[in-house]
Amino acid sequence: MKTLVLGRTPARVTEVLTTLHADGFEAEGVSTDDEAQGLLETEEFGVLIIGGGVGPESRASLKELAAQHGIRQVIDGALTPPFDAYVRREFEPRIREAAATG
Repeated sequence: MKTLVLGRTPARVTEVLTTLHADGFEAEGVSTDDEAQGLLETEEFGVLIIGGGVGPESRASLKELAAQHGIRQVIDGALTPPFDAYVRREFEPRIREAAATG
């Protein structure tokens, strides 16, 4: 199951992707709403992770778009150090859960 990570800080998006890839997850990351919208519309993703820096209007719009394009799980995240441990504790179980239900 492919995961899309949206975060406003590219370095943090990279850290999330590094951990997900190291643990065998297929994921892409972006930092703008336009990039995220374009990828969501491809319907290649099953999970969307929205970082804590994404504002409420963008968050609501992206969640609506995700629902329209078959996203199984939307995860709100606000990374705390150590980032790899946070990803493994908070994101990976929910990605696995979404994959198991689909």
